[in-house]
Amino acid sequence: MSMGIGYMPMPEGFRYEKLWKAGRPQHKKFDEFWCRHPPMDLGKRAKIFAPFSALKGFEEEIDSSQRQVRIEQEREIEYVPVYESSSISNF
Repeated sequence: MSMGIGYMPMPEGFRYEKLWKAGRPQHKKFDEFWCRHPPMDLGKRAKIFAPFSALKGFEEEIDSSQRQVRIEQEREIEYVPVYESSSISNF
């Protein structure tokens, strides 16, 4: 076994071992590749992932749960038991 892939040891005869050992390509600023593919602005990059929702329907479920909790809380506020002074003194 040679170098690892992350936390795993690299298996013998790994097909892409040479490529892995070469590492990530390094491009100098303003070289031919960089001029054709300049780095994306972080603001634009964030917009790409903004509409992504990993759990479809999750937000709606949270909203419905919050509405249900609010309804329950309102019911509790409306129902405030009134004790007579004589029943309290018995305790």
